[in-house]
Amino acid sequence: MPNEEPEESLSVYRLLPSMREFQTLHFDNSHVDLMRWQLGVSTGEYRKEFTAEWGGHLRRTKSEFPTGDPSSPVVSRRIADLLRSDLERAGRLLPVHIENAEADEYLLYLVERVADCLDTEESSPPDRLGRVQRSVFRSDVLPADVPAFRSTGFPTAVCWNGWAVERLTALLGDRLEARLVWSEDPGLVAHPDPWGF
Repeated sequence: MPNEEPEESLSVYRLLPSMREFQTLHFDNSHVDLMRWQLGVSTGEYRKEFTAEWGGHLRRTKSEFPTGDPSSPVVSRRIADLLRSDLERAGRLLPVHIENAEADEYLLYLVERVADCLDTEESSPPDRLGRVQRSVFRSDVLPADVPAFRSTGFPTAVCWNGWAVERLTALLGDRLEARLVWSEDPGLVAHPDPWGF
C-alpha cells in the first residue's frame, strides 16, 4: 500500500476471510483482553502476544486473512511484509502463537488509530453487543490517510478504508470478503449485516 491520496469517494469496509474452503484461526481468550483495552478508549497497557489454533479440515489451505473477528484482524507474514509501512501508520503487528507453526507466521493487527468520526445522529443505535448495524461516517474527520481505524462509537470494530481494501484484494483476490459498511457514493449499497457472521 504505497502512500497515496485516498480514493475520490470515501468508503469503509469490514474484512473477513472468504467463506470458501480455507482453514481459519480461532483465538483462545487472549483477545478478550484486547477488546477490554479497546473499550477502555485504548489507554494503558495492552496484551502483546495472542494464542490461536487452526480450525477447519487439515487439507484445506490456511487463509492469509484467517479471522473474521472484527476486533482482531490477523494477516500472514507475507501480507504483513508487503504492507508493513502502511499498516504500521495505524497500529502494530503483534505475534500470534499457533501450535505447530513457525514463530510470527501470522500477526495480529492491533489498530491504535481511533477517530470520533461516526455520526451518531444518522447511524443506528448500537445493539446490546455494541455493534452499529447501519453506520454513517463524517467524511470531514474520517481518517482516510491510514488503512484502518476504529471509531469512538464502536471501538471494538476495525474499519478498513476503501483504498486499503483495494490493495488487500489485489493480493488476496476472492480469498477475502469485503463488506461495505458505508460510502460517500450514494450509488453503493452497504451490506445489510456488515458485522454479522
